[in-house]
Amino acid sequence: MKKALITVCAIAFVSSSQLAFAQQAPEKVSALELVDMFEKLGGNHPGFRKAHASGVCATGQFLPNPEISAYSASPLFDVDSVEAVVRFSMGSANPSADETAPGARGMAVQMTLPDGSKHTMAGNNTPFLTGKDPETFYGFLQTLLPNKDGTTDPNATGAYIAANPSVLNAVKWSQTNPVPSSYSREKYFGIHTFFFVDNDANELPFKWTFIPDLGEMDITISEKEGHPTQFLKDKLVSEVSEENVTFTLVAQLGTSDDVLNDPSIAWPDEREELTMGQLMLKTAGGEGCDGVNFDPNVVSAGFKPSDDPVLKMRSAAYAISFAKRLSNQ
Repeated sequence: MKKALITVCAIAFVSSSQLAFAQQAPEKVSALELVDMFEKLGGNHPGFRKAHASGVCATGQFLPNPEISAYSASPLFDVDSVEAVVRFSMGSANPSADETAPGARGMAVQMTLPDGSKHTMAGNNTPFLTGKDPETFYGFLQTLLPNKDGTTDPNATGAYIAANPSVLNAVKWSQTNPVPSSYSREKYFGIHTFFFVDNDANELPFKWTFIPDLGEMDITISEKEGHPTQFLKDKLVSEVSEENVTFTLVAQLGTSDDVLNDPSIAWPDEREELTMGQLMLKTAGGEGCDGVNFDPNVVSAGFKPSDDPVLKMRSAAYAISFAKRLSNQ
């Protein structure tokens, strides 16, 4: 989201008086208010998702690592492979988003297990959320709304960040992360904590990451000049038809020292990791994702979502967006 690319250094110039009157996060925010905020920032585009509007669908197979059955009782790890529907997307509500611009890219996966149950995952290429809870996130988005004259106030945004430091990690990332050359050449982070649940009901916290097996690759400054603003869909379709596009799914294990309900922070890199399996894309393009609601709280037996307040709100927000999309709102 281009409006989110504020200058972090501006925080240093926020006066004490500005801090005193800095906009605070609201006490309570509903899922509907959050969806409405996405519309205010990205525009109302009937029939499209209220966030991650521009995207491309793919199909594939997930090949699970059977060794994970020691940590999870999920039937997902008792089979050789399961079918998957995958959607890659730009983060904004604008279906014509500039794909050469910095900002979030998303990857959502829904697997269908042999018994017909679903296991869904939704993440971004940013390892942080912009705020520790829905209220802090919403308050940050409020500062990006244009004034009556159509301009935004970076000082207000800087003051908000200074007063709400859980926003800072994501803002710094947005300032420094380069533009990926393809959806297939980027990492995608689940950011929220989930739990493996074994046959004895023991729980083990983890965060997941999809890592591109082709390697990460960004657009250089020289390549960006004259680059088409809409290219990611065609690029993925071409790649899938010409080579093996795969991702390795990795679980980073949490410890008693890690915060389990704050998506604005990442765990230390030295945490133990387990390979959960490999996702292999078979086709790209088409409308196979149109009827799919990629709610990350829909997980198979042997998994459990954490009590992260942002994760919990995503179910309601996704349902509202899904209903609006299907009713062409």
